[in-house]
Amino acid sequence: MQLTLWSYEGPPHIGAMRVATSMKDVHLVLHAPAGDTYADLLFTMIERRAARPPVAYTTFQARELGGDTAALVKETIAACYERFKPQVLLVGESCTAELIQDQPGALAQGMGLPVPVLPLELPAYTRKENWGANETFYQLVRGLLKARAPEPGQESALRHGGERPRANLLGPTALGFRCRDDVTEITRLLDAAGVDVHVVAPLGASPADLLRIPEADFNVCLYPEVADQACDWLRRTFKQPVVRSVPIGIGATRDFLDEVARITGRDTSSARDPIWSRMPWYSRSVDSTYLTGKRVFIFGDATHAVAAARVASEELGFTVVGLGTYAREFAREVREAAKRYGVEPLITDDYLEVEARVAEAHPELVLGTQMERHIAKRLGIPCAVISAPVHVQDFPARYAPQMGYEGANVLFDTWVHPLMMGLEEHLVTMFREDFEFHDGATPSHLGPGAAPRDAVAETAEGGEVSGASSAGEAPGEDEGAGAGETVMAWAADAEQELKKIPFFVRGKARRNTERYAAERGIQTITVETLYDAKAHFGR
Repeated sequence: MQLTLWSYEGPPHIGAMRVATSMKDVHLVLHAPAGDTYADLLFTMIERRAARPPVAYTTFQARELGGDTAALVKETIAACYERFKPQVLLVGESCTAELIQDQPGALAQGMGLPVPVLPLELPAYTRKENWGANETFYQLVRGLLKARAPEPGQESALRHGGERPRANLLGPTALGFRCRDDVTEITRLLDAAGVDVHVVAPLGASPADLLRIPEADFNVCLYPEVADQACDWLRRTFKQPVVRSVPIGIGATRDFLDEVARITGRDTSSARDPIWSRMPWYSRSVDSTYLTGKRVFIFGDATHAVAAARVASEELGFTVVGLGTYAREFAREVREAAKRYGVEPLITDDYLEVEARVAEAHPELVLGTQMERHIAKRLGIPCAVISAPVHVQDFPARYAPQMGYEGANVLFDTWVHPLMMGLEEHLVTMFREDFEFHDGATPSHLGPGAAPRDAVAETAEGGEVSGASSAGEAPGEDEGAGAGETVMAWAADAEQELKKIPFFVRGKARRNTERYAAERGIQTITVETLYDAKAHFGR
């Protein structure tokens, strides 16, 4: 265990909560102390769900630890069944309750309830949230379908044999990143390819829906962090093929359609033309040449991080200078991707280590989680969120998928706009002293004498026009050397020249100049030193 300000993943019972909350007619009973009863905050305040999560707690307290907490488990389970009448009951324990070793799952199975009871073994001190969601979904699918599994050597008799193939979309959950909109977009994409979506699970599914999974012709592993175990078991048991291409970006979406075509034998070319995506045109336009070679650092869950690296490199012309994930279960995939871009993979769940690597890489854009948003803000770098964990602002009311052709539009807007706005802020800053551009200037479209009254009054009083001194500058953007470094003296004209450099690369220019000066024993940095350093490092 590690005491930390921020955690990319919660303990595994949070993953179990996500699966239970995603589904209908499923209830989770969690053996946990009063302090672990925070599911309502996660789902109603962050994701803005309209209903409370289907989670009940034993909520044992310190005074009960000297008695029989097993009796409390049974009482809670019985009361939960009588009140909610779920079709399936999940039983698990939080990390605190794991130390007591009451075995709540075994206790529940011995109670003779008239519904399936699935005990969850969630080792809180060795595993984390995504693994918990993956294991819970796998146990649900396997527990409900194992009785329907065909005998070894026999084919499943559950295929529908209809004119249009059917696919299951597996993996989207509550608290996932843009899962709701991704499901809509991929359903639309498959329909254009002549394929019907049969079951979406766990998001929005009931236990009865899980029983219908083997009727489909193939499964789409939409989010491997949640569904890869279940998909592998369905492939082995019911011989259902699995589409593993995650359709994030234009190229990956076409790969996804190609894989669907190979499995179904259908021609998906009618869906390959991204008629509703503007990203390919924009990324080839003259306006986008400003983006070519922009340095980008990527960190998140493995699925979104690997996909983002491909989009950034192949479709937007960025240079990937960092790639990593907090999901150790998928470290191999991230390491393989990092090799393609010639960067050292970062596999860690320590946000301080991530921050150090971002600062070292000097990127011009960060793509990451909510934590990377904070890191980038401290470093004065533009950032876009591409992966959970996220905050309430990343569950937008509008339609904003990440997958498919419309998802490519969203990616382009989300990633490119921070860079474009950074350029605009730089231009505003650079020209703020110009007589035509400061706030007291006469707006040309209003004619002479139409300057804002407040601005004119402030100027007449000799005061500074509000906002003129700080336009386009973020707090701390001109901070110099980091902790432990020697602070160099800058001549006034050199400081003024430095401010002409765009703020999103100004920190790098300052550091390079100070390093150049330190190596040559220069005590005061002048304009000449600044340009000498630029020439030196630009070689």
